[in-house]
Amino acid sequence: MTALDLTLAQWRTSTRSVGNGNCVEVAAAGDRVAVRDSKDRPGPVLAFPSPAWRAFVTGIDGVRPD
Repeated sequence: MTALDLTLAQWRTSTRSVGNGNCVEVAAAGDRVAVRDSKDRPGPVLAFPSPAWRAFVTGIDGVRPD
């Protein structure tokens, strides 16, 4: 597997983020979606195939913590 070049990635947080720093950021990276911890931006990044990310987001959409 080749490393993703994320130097020009446009990271964004969820529109549902409350701005307290406890969230993740996502960026499109070719045919993948990269995900990182907003508190550790230079840290590790997870990358998911775009269809898998869409399925994940669709599965959690509307779910709220108790």
